[in-house]
Amino acid sequence: MAYELYIGDRMYSSWSLRGWLMLEKFAIPHDTHLVGLYSGSMAQDMAHLAPARLVPALRTEQGLVIGESLAMAETLAEDFPTAGLWPKAADQRATARWLVTEMVAGFSALRGDCPMQLSHVWQGFIPSEAVLTDLARIETLFAHARKISGSSDGYLFGHYSLAEVFYTPVAARIIGYDLPVSEATRSYCELLLSDPAVQRWQSQARTVTYDPEPYLLDLDRAPWPFG
Repeated sequence: MAYELYIGDRMYSSWSLRGWLMLEKFAIPHDTHLVGLYSGSMAQDMAHLAPARLVPALRTEQGLVIGESLAMAETLAEDFPTAGLWPKAADQRATARWLVTEMVAGFSALRGDCPMQLSHVWQGFIPSEAVLTDLARIETLFAHARKISGSSDGYLFGHYSLAEVFYTPVAARIIGYDLPVSEATRSYCELLLSDPAVQRWQSQARTVTYDPEPYLLDLDRAPWPFG
């Protein structure tokens, strides 16, 4: 029996992308179920998962329902200790948990002003001071992670981990709104978004159209550069 993952719309649901990546990237068998995040049927679609009420939600092979992405991540790391969800070295593992936890709890301006979308790049978006503060903090955390791991480029801890899972939608916001970051951070974002799994997710996202389109801005668009 596979794990069962419940997700919202792939184009816009950043948390759903995180839930899917933590299963897909670490080769954990799973079946994916789409709930009506934008169609209005979400409560009905998730009624059998109560008290879970948000996506993503996970049902384990034993039938246990788990809500909240961080709880899902820790449970999967326990269930699959050799899969490498967290870095092996204790200092890197602790730092990766720090980055992930701060992402879950923070960056409210970036998340509020720049909803994730995987369709195009907004041209001429002007970030607020609060968004710029969030971006500076993200770059500080990335630099700290690399100082701890010794990884000068590529993945933050030398190999793909839950840190990449949780920051992939952050990368989508940085690229999707053409936000001002260092060349190193932009390169890291491009690495995350060019991942074949993310491209498969985006390809499925494009099969759905929306009228009206969520999060519409009065700005020009450039093509999405990945996939």
